[in-house]
Amino acid sequence: QVQLVESGGGLVQPGGSLRLSCATSGSIFSIYGMAWYRQAPGKQRELVARIASNGQTNYADSVKGRFAISRDNTKATVYLQMNSLKPEDTAIYYCNRLPGAQWTWGQGTQVTVSS
Repeated sequence: QVQLVESGGGLVQPGGSLRLSCATSGSIFSIYGMAWYRQAPGKQRELVARIASNGQTNYADSVKGRFAISRDNTKATVYLQMNSLKPEDTAIYYCNRLPGAQWTWGQGTQVTVSS
């Protein structure tokens, strides 16, 4: 079973930046698309960014132009660079494989955007 370990969250002021990392334990990482999701209090989990095995990326409209997803297959790690952060980006951020988020969810990493 693949383990997912998210890190890099924290408290940041509006307009600030954070870089999230998601390390996976499996050797099959490179064949899967990966995605970052987030869940704000009282809301459903939503997909914010995805990256295919060939590196093609796609973003939710709410983060387009501010977030950038990337991957390092040699480290079995996916990243999320978040710039121009807004209070509405506050959430717990998770990663998982595509399609279908079929790996067991990790603990996530909390991102709080507040002045």
